[in-house]
Amino acid sequence: QLQLVESGGGLVQLGGSLRLSCSAAGVTLDDYSIGWFRQAPGKEREGIVCISRRGGNAHYADSVKGRFTISRDNAKNMVYLQMNSLTPVDTGIYYCAADPILLFRLCVLSSDEYDSWGQGTQVTVSS
Repeated sequence: QLQLVESGGGLVQLGGSLRLSCSAAGVTLDDYSIGWFRQAPGKEREGIVCISRRGGNAHYADSVKGRFTISRDNAKNMVYLQMNSLTPVDTGIYYCAADPILLFRLCVLSSDEYDSWGQGTQVTVSS
């Protein structure tokens, strides 16, 4: 398993934006598809977006489609999540996770497919 580190969380007002980052030390992230998951207080963890190994495919949950954008820079070994038009519903702990899928497979939002997880970063949206 690789160690993932999320950063960029914080407190933001309704309608604001944040950019989360996911990094890993000592491994090549382009061997993995990367997913972002979040867990709101009192709720189950949900998959919100994932990106394929080369970045050519991304899959968004309906709850974030049109507001969030995932990207990756394999040269920098980084994956980003740009979050716009945030609302209090987006409050939660955000995790990135890695899925060691075959090169040309599409990414999925099922947490069962991911075997490495970061510790999470807190995102709080105030009204």
